[in-house]
Amino acid sequence: MKLTRRIVLSGTAAVVAAPLAFARPARADAKRQSLVDSCLATARKVLGGPDFPDAAKLMVNAKGVLIIPELVQGGFIIGAAGGRGVLMGKTASGGGGWSYPAFYGMGSGSIGLQVGGKVSEIVFIIRNEKGLQAILDHKFKFGAEAGVTMVAVGIGLEGASTAAGGADIVAFANSQGLFAGASIEGSYLDADNDWNALYYGAGATAKTVVVERRYTNPGAEPLRQYLSKW
Repeated sequence: MKLTRRIVLSGTAAVVAAPLAFARPARADAKRQSLVDSCLATARKVLGGPDFPDAAKLMVNAKGVLIIPELVQGGFIIGAAGGRGVLMGKTASGGGGWSYPAFYGMGSGSIGLQVGGKVSEIVFIIRNEKGLQAILDHKFKFGAEAGVTMVAVGIGLEGASTAAGGADIVAFANSQGLFAGASIEGSYLDADNDWNALYYGAGATAKTVVVERRYTNPGAEPLRQYLSKW
């Protein structure tokens, strides 16, 4: 099914420059490692598969990526939605490459008009520092911020690079299940720093992982390696 939406989001953005630092790697636990592995599978499917031919093109100059391997939406007309994923940032200079993944939750009391339940895999390609910083700064609500624009692209739609225009974030959604006009608008993103601390160690937050790069975990190396082609 084809879906494309342009959503105006809000929020101010200031570029944060932080020194590159590393902490002792934490041992991966099964629950969080399973999510990281699922994010790798979703990245391969969406960024490397045939359904979204423009996704890889947009990754070349991306500043970050948010991967949600399973966003579950349920109910008729009104339904709750929820899922977990990871946020990663990219440093173009200095050989920093992609950061280690920081854990995020995505949810909503209602997510548009639905007919039946739906499971979505979503990859948000963050095209500039403004979009990345807006997500890092605070609990981010789609459609309730100022100054950040997003385009959502459904499976089977070609020409996403053109449709994206000057959007700060482009979301590629691979969805299963019946729905009509489902929208990301109204859902929110929030850093899950409890999960970050469990995966990396005490004190780990989205900013210390993605921006300051104080933490590492060898369990995330396959995901970083896959993204390194961009």
